[in-house]
Amino acid sequence: QVQLVESGGGPVQPGGSLRLSCTASGGTLDYSAVGWFREAPGKEREGIACSSSNDGRIYYADSVRGRFTITRDNSNTVSLEMHSLKPEDTAVYRCAAGAGRFIEFSQWDPRHGHWGPGTQVTVSS
Repeated sequence: QVQLVESGGGPVQPGGSLRLSCTASGGTLDYSAVGWFREAPGKEREGIACSSSNDGRIYYADSVRGRFTITRDNSNTVSLEMHSLKPEDTAVYRCAAGAGRFIEFSQWDPRHGHWGPGTQVTVSS
């Protein structure tokens, strides 16, 4: 059974940067699509970045495009590089794999596939 765990979160000032990692154990991240979501109190879960291994397509939500970069580091790790962080980026960030197709990314459901528990990112001065 593949288990995912995120790391790299923490407090950061506005304008700062963080690099999140998602590491798989008990298997690999060799799925057709791997993505990052974030969950903030009072807001809907937001799919922010997804990588397709089939054709190299990358998806970014408008809210993070140009500031965040998703990278498959190796068969067990996917990272999310975050720059120019804003207070509205504060959330729990979760990675997901095997939860659906790339084109269905925004509809991925934590009841399906593999999801990590999340890492808290807090952007505040």
